[in-house]
Amino acid sequence: MSKRIRVAVLGAGIGRDHLSAYARLSDLFEVVYVCDLNAEKAEAGASLAPGSRAIANVSEVLGDASIDLVDICLPPHLHASMSIDALNAGKHVVCEKPIAGSLDEVRAMKHAAQQAGKEVFPVFQYRYGAGYRAAHALNQQGLLGKPYVLSLETHWQRGADYYAERWRGSWKGELGGAIVSHAIHAHNLIALLAGDITEVAAFIDTRVNPIETEDCAAISMRTSQGALVTSSITLGAAGSKSRFRACFEHVTITSSTEPYHVGAGPWVFEATDPGKQADLDKILAAVPDVAPRFVGQLSDIHAHLTGQATLYLPTFAEGEKSIELITALYDSAQNRRITNLPLAEDHPLRQGWQADLSGRG
Repeated sequence: MSKRIRVAVLGAGIGRDHLSAYARLSDLFEVVYVCDLNAEKAEAGASLAPGSRAIANVSEVLGDASIDLVDICLPPHLHASMSIDALNAGKHVVCEKPIAGSLDEVRAMKHAAQQAGKEVFPVFQYRYGAGYRAAHALNQQGLLGKPYVLSLETHWQRGADYYAERWRGSWKGELGGAIVSHAIHAHNLIALLAGDITEVAAFIDTRVNPIETEDCAAISMRTSQGALVTSSITLGAAGSKSRFRACFEHVTITSSTEPYHVGAGPWVFEATDPGKQADLDKILAAVPDVAPRFVGQLSDIHAHLTGQATLYLPTFAEGEKSIELITALYDSAQNRRITNLPLAEDHPLRQGWQADLSGRG
């Protein structure tokens, strides 16, 4: 593969943020197509990537043998099917969250990737920021110690303007509610710092907006390292903020509250032993910075595809675990029980959680 990777972006909604990142990485990527059924959106997206072509025909995009990478930023219900189509066309795939609507779809994506000899990169951009970078470095050096408790807050404001997109707020289009659309990135940080999630108990409700799916949730989780985790989610806050707070044996971490980029700094790192704060601060000062958000992740994707080492590029296995966690959360909420992970091969929601919850009042 040539050093400069040729890209097609499908979807010019969240795709605009991806396109802005590609524009900052024009030495690494060439955006060839911006594909959207809405011609105005496609043209606006293409304007962010000089030299790219606005197009509405996906088949033409996938039929272009010169395209190395297809970046899927379409509504969630299209993620799995379009990923498989792109893989079958011989392309690597970047896929926005959630990568699929069921564990069975994930399995089909994995099979298509293996058959094509290509890779699928799920989007988990929260780890690309100075704050998370420092936490990761401390963890890798064994300086955090045993994880005790982690607290996640995804408190955003969403109203009628957000749900003007018809697919949002529906089981068929968005594949779920705030658990899927808003908290998925924060939940991904748990396993990176405190071990895989092994138990979940979820309460969900629709309290803010007249939609099918949940817009509020209270979740409790336990990890393989024994950490106890709480996740508080609402789309009815005054303004939008996300926060991550974690108490480890040696360090307590408090994130920034930027809603779209909670991984950004400055995060606060407090030594449990005040006498060691100065040493901790010296270590933190030496941690190299990292490119933020999509710029950081796309840089890592380029490095990986050109045979270079990466620090913490999200893997397809992480995308699969995110879908398994979502499945477990809906299982817990639906059946009012603690659900254990990993899920059994014959779990009744492996084909999807949407049908069983679409009639929930």
